[in-house]
Amino acid sequence: MINPAIIGGGYAGMAAAASLAERGIAVTLFESAGQLGGRARGVTQQHTQLDNGQHLLLGCYRDTLKLIELVGGHIESDFLRLPLQLDLHGQFSLRAPNLPAPLHLLVALLRAHGLSWGERISAARFMLTLRKMNFRISADITASALLRQYGQNDTLIQKLWEPLCIAALNTPVAIASAQILLNVLRDALNQTRADSDMLIPKMDFTALFPARAANYVKKRGGHILTSCGVESLHPDESGVEITTKRGRMYFSHVICATPPVATARLIRPIAGLSSVVTQIDALQHQPIYTLYIQYPAGVTLPHPMLGLHQRLSQWLFDKGQIAGQHGLIASVISAEGIHQELSQAELAQKVIAELREEFGITENPLWHKVIAEKRATFACTPDLSRPDQQTPLPRLLLAGDYTKGDYPATLEGAVQSGLRCAELLSKGFSL
Repeated sequence: MINPAIIGGGYAGMAAAASLAERGIAVTLFESAGQLGGRARGVTQQHTQLDNGQHLLLGCYRDTLKLIELVGGHIESDFLRLPLQLDLHGQFSLRAPNLPAPLHLLVALLRAHGLSWGERISAARFMLTLRKMNFRISADITASALLRQYGQNDTLIQKLWEPLCIAALNTPVAIASAQILLNVLRDALNQTRADSDMLIPKMDFTALFPARAANYVKKRGGHILTSCGVESLHPDESGVEITTKRGRMYFSHVICATPPVATARLIRPIAGLSSVVTQIDALQHQPIYTLYIQYPAGVTLPHPMLGLHQRLSQWLFDKGQIAGQHGLIASVISAEGIHQELSQAELAQKVIAELREEFGITENPLWHKVIAEKRATFACTPDLSRPDQQTPLPRLLLAGDYTKGDYPATLEGAVQSGLRCAELLSKGFSL
C-alpha cells in the first residue's frame, strides 16, 4: 500500500502533494510553520497583505502554471502579464514587439535604448550564436567568462546580462553558472513569444498556489498538518517512521521537501545518506532582501516593474498597478552585496532616498518593512553537484529547488522537483 508523507509545505512539497492527489494517492503533509508557502509565502504588515519576497513567474514556467490551474487558479486573472521588457530607469530600455520568437528578442535588442549600435549588434549576434549552439557549452564556466568570451563589453554586461543573471539565478555574474543561465535563456527566449512574458501575481504567493493545493489535496482524502514540524526520520525496509511533537506515524514513503539546511539536519543521522548530506553541506547560499514602502495612495512609478542602474535597489514593483495596493512600492535586492552591511533602518532610508532622487517622490512613507531572506537560494555556481530526488534509500525522496535539475533556485525548479518525486513514487520506482 502506498501511504506517502511529505515534509514541507512550500512550492516543492505542495507540487508533490497535488500531483499525487491528482493520481488518486492520498498524502499526509507536515509543515512546521503556521502557514504554507515556504520561502514564497504571504505575510501581513500594517493590515496589508505582502509576500516574504517579491517573486514573478515567466511564461515558460509551464509546470508551475499548469499546477496553479489544476488546483483552481486562473492564469489570466491571477497575474498581471507583461511582454518581455527590461527598464533600467533613465539608463536602458528593451521591449519585445509582438513577433514570433526569437525574432521578438532580436528586434528588441536592435531597438534597445541606452546601447550603442555596435553594442546592440553584439548582443543580437551573441543570442544567434547561442541558438546555433543549442544553448549548450562543452564545459561549464562562469557567466562572466562566457560573456567575455563572446565579446560582451562592460556596458552590455552591466545593463543587460547582469540584471538578467541576477534575476534568474540570484547569483552574481562573476560566479554564476553559465550553463544554468543558458538553460533559462533557452526556455524563456528561444521557443514561443509568450514564454518570455513576465507574470506578476495579483495575490500573495500562499493564496496563489499552496492554499489552493491544500484544498485540492484535502478534497481527495489527504491531510495537511500545519504547525507540525518533523523532529526525526527512521527508515526501514518497508517504510519510514516520522516523529513529531504530536507523536509517531508510519508511512510507506517520505518526500522531504524542506530547505536544504533543514533537510540535512533530518537525514544526517540516517545510515547510507552521508554522500547526500555532503552534497547539501557543500551548497553556498545567496540572500534576497525585499523592502516594502507604503506611500500615500497617489504615489506611482512609471511602470508596474522596472529596474535601477547601479543603485542598491535592483528591481521595483508598483503594487498599486499590479494588485490595487496603491502607494505600495516593493524594492528587491538580490544576491550578496554591500546592502548586507547596513542595518534595516539604514537600508530603508537609502532606498527611500533613491526613490526620491530617481522619481521625485517627496512624500514621506507611512511605514516600511524590510524582509531579509539570508538563505533565499543556493549559489548557482558552475558544475555544482546537486542531490538527486531519489536518495540511496528507496523509500526516501528529496524535493526542493536545490535538487538536481536544469533550473536555478526558482519556483519552477521547486515545482519540477516535486513533480519528479511524485512521478517516481507513483510509478512504483521506490516500492
